[in-house]
Amino acid sequence: MVTAVAERAWCVVVPHHARGARQARHRIAGELAGAISSELLADAVAVVAELVGNAIRHARPLPGDVIRVAWRIRAGVSHQLLEVRVTDGGATEEPRQRIVGPDSVDGRGLTIVDALADRWGVERDGLGQSVWAELSFPHRTPEPSAGV
Repeated sequence: MVTAVAERAWCVVVPHHARGARQARHRIAGELAGAISSELLADAVAVVAELVGNAIRHARPLPGDVIRVAWRIRAGVSHQLLEVRVTDGGATEEPRQRIVGPDSVDGRGLTIVDALADRWGVERDGLGQSVWAELSFPHRTPEPSAGV
C-alpha cells in the first residue's frame, strides 16, 4: 500500500567508503517503503547506489570523510516527485555519462541514472558538488472500501 505524502525530506551522512553506499541504500529503502510505489523505490535505491558509488570512486569527501545523501518527496497536481541528492567534496572533472564497451566492468553509473530518472544534473558551490536526480510517479487513488 502506498501512503499519500505531501512533502517530506530526509538527510543522512555516510562514510566516504563502500560501507557508506550500503548504509545509504538501506536508509532510503527503509524511510521510503510505504511512502512510494515499490517500483519507484527500486529505481530510487539504484540511483542512490550509483550516485554514492560515483562519489566514493571519483570525488573527495566532505570534511569528516563523509558524503551527504538527501532525498525529498514533493507533491504536484497529478504526480509526486522524488529528488535524491548526493553531495561530496568535489572532483577534478565534472560528472558526465561515459560511452563504454560491452566488456567494460564500470563506467555505466550515470547512464543508469539517466535511464531511471526524469532528469539529473550537477551543482557546484564553494564547498563541493551535488549530483541530483528527479524521479516522478503518478498519484494513486485509494481503493474504495468493500461494502461502503
